[in-house]
Amino acid sequence: MLLTHHAKERIVKRLAKSRKLEHIYSSLLSFLKNTEKIEINEKVVIFSDKRKSLVCVKLEGEFLGLEEIKMRVSKINESYECIFWGKERFAKITTPRKFLESVLDGSYYCYINKEKKVLYLGKNQPLLVITLRPAKKSERSGAGAGI
Repeated sequence: MLLTHHAKERIVKRLAKSRKLEHIYSSLLSFLKNTEKIEINEKVVIFSDKRKSLVCVKLEGEFLGLEEIKMRVSKINESYECIFWGKERFAKITTPRKFLESVLDGSYYCYINKEKKVLYLGKNQPLLVITLRPAKKSERSGAGAGI
């Protein structure tokens, strides 16, 4: 999962209470453990714990092998926000080449945004978190109908 600036601020305010990237993502993971996934349409997904809802949109990521990913990031020398969302889940601000040293060999969904300086690798399709908000009545009732 990638976070917009707005989503980071909301997570810091409502869950993490710290601006460190590790705290933000660990709070996000703790929140996700107790949530229900609601597919709104082919692009929008909501994760709700009946009190708060995390609104996400699906991003187009490519499924690539680690060597192909290394080739794509080989010319990037700037620091990026790098997120790995596989069996282990972690986020770091570092150069993509250095980040890939800590990733096990395999095939992953890859999403690179050079403008925002973000790299996502994971076993699942990347999601962009738009906001964290109080749950709507239909999300609290369970089925997610009527959203």
